[in-house]
Amino acid sequence: MEDGRSLLQRFVELLEDLRRLELARNPLRDVGISPPQFALLDHIAREPGATLGGIAAALGVTPPTISAALRRLEALGLVARRRDPGDRRNIRVFLTPKGRALHRKAAGFKRLRAERLLSPLSPAERAELIRLLEKALKSTKGRGKDDDREST
Repeated sequence: MEDGRSLLQRFVELLEDLRRLELARNPLRDVGISPPQFALLDHIAREPGATLGGIAAALGVTPPTISAALRRLEALGLVARRRDPGDRRNIRVFLTPKGRALHRKAAGFKRLRAERLLSPLSPAERAELIRLLEKALKSTKGRGKDDDREST
């Protein structure tokens, strides 16, 4: 039986393996955006017209961090900022057609990667893995989420 320290080290190694899984085929690699920038793109895809403050709060970062990341995504033609017609002080953020296409491609890549990862497992093993991950993640909600977050 492995001690807790070696189990923890093995878990860290597995997390790194998951992160690198088929990285060379990741469509984000060709565009040159980072995983945190994709998290921003993903949030905008799920919440079209979100405000900078709303995005910052949802992703747990500061508005200036979001603004800097948005400049990068704008330069790549993936997002557009528009003034809110109802309140001209607010800026709303939307994906461009190019951004929507990249988001669809990246989401498909993530889905395929997940399918390949789960394929050797039986349906019962898949359900158990998901149940255990949900349990572990639920216990960490609200505890130090900014401590280890990569900068966007």
